[in-house]
Amino acid sequence: MAGGRDTHGRLLDPEARAEEERDKEAEESVGKEIRPDDGAETGAAVGSVDFSEAVSDGKADVGTVVRDSRIQEVLDELDRDLVGLKKVKQRIREIAALLVVERLRSEMGLATEPPTLHMSFTGSPGTGKTTVALRMASILHRLGYIEKGQLIAVTRDDLVGEYVGHTAPKTKEAVKKAIGGVLFIDEAYYLHRPQNERDYGQEAIEVLLSAMETHREEFVVVMAGYKEPMNDFFLNNPGMGSRIAHHIDFPDYTPEELMQIADMMFERQTYQLGDDAREAFLEYIERRVEQPRFAHGRSIRNAIDRARMRQAMRLFDSGSQLTKEDLITIEGEDIRQSSVFSDTEESMADAESNGAGGDET
Repeated sequence: MAGGRDTHGRLLDPEARAEEERDKEAEESVGKEIRPDDGAETGAAVGSVDFSEAVSDGKADVGTVVRDSRIQEVLDELDRDLVGLKKVKQRIREIAALLVVERLRSEMGLATEPPTLHMSFTGSPGTGKTTVALRMASILHRLGYIEKGQLIAVTRDDLVGEYVGHTAPKTKEAVKKAIGGVLFIDEAYYLHRPQNERDYGQEAIEVLLSAMETHREEFVVVMAGYKEPMNDFFLNNPGMGSRIAHHIDFPDYTPEELMQIADMMFERQTYQLGDDAREAFLEYIERRVEQPRFAHGRSIRNAIDRARMRQAMRLFDSGSQLTKEDLITIEGEDIRQSSVFSDTEESMADAESNGAGGDET
């Protein structure tokens, strides 16, 4: 019996069993689910708002929706947790306003249609694109536009197969996993490689195009990457560009903004900078931004990790009894031991620890 199973629950038919195992492997391996950091208010599950309660006596109450959906919490988190990015935050606020008003228009019986929500985030690595996408998923969920609010992060390797017939199932599995949430495609332009006639990236693009239309009310696609390659990608794939409603550019951080990010990270990890350590770290930033493969927030986090390691070695080698102040203080020497100050290539170690894609800060 082809559909039968043995005592271990495996299909008896070898071909059916192999297909089932391939499907299971694809489902388990595709993409990475990203959740808010511990302690983030957006981590709490929130049911969608009953918009009918915000409409009565011919009037629609925006304040009721904002209160009951708790989207202000998310907007406040963006202001609190992300340095700079004023225009990005304003754009997210505008999208949130559109979502609220569209729902209220529907409750008032006015002509409306679901807004197109697929997005493009462009900018350097480490400028906050993944963080903003995660917050956007929370806003969409709280306002009832997506069911679950999860964010599934994928790259080309998660979508494109290595042989004929492999790409469509992989891409469809990624879409299936993202239904009810956001599919975040990092460095999306790598899907398009016209110079390689044996490349299957175009097949992944076609599957995505179909899914973005067929399931447009069930999930949202956010494509991310450097600005110029993303522009070229949309020029070469006009069907994809026409389905992206919101193009948001993430500017590079200034050295002063990167120092603010560092201060927030040190404080979050219960460290403080000694008398000359702050000046040393700002000088580190000014040197590091001029080197290759600088990844903004991610590079700052990696620099802090290395400073912590140097502090730990200094304290370990001292063999002394340590005070609380000793344990929490980063000294200038913990920063200045970086090879950045000797003009050597710490950037390569930084890049290797980061990998090539994504921005998590």
